[in-house]
Amino acid sequence: MKKLGKLFLILFTISTVFTSCRDTKEADDVGDAVEDVADDVEDAVD
Repeated sequence: MKKLGKLFLILFTISTVFTSCRDTKEADDVGDAVEDVADDVEDAVD
């Protein structure tokens, strides 16, 4: 039982390391696109 718990702990640790080190380029692109749309809406309202 202890080995199973340690295995889950190791797998969880490895998965969080790889998940947190992802490339955030896509997230930045989406944020830029949202800002561009917001600017276009502001311009259209004026």
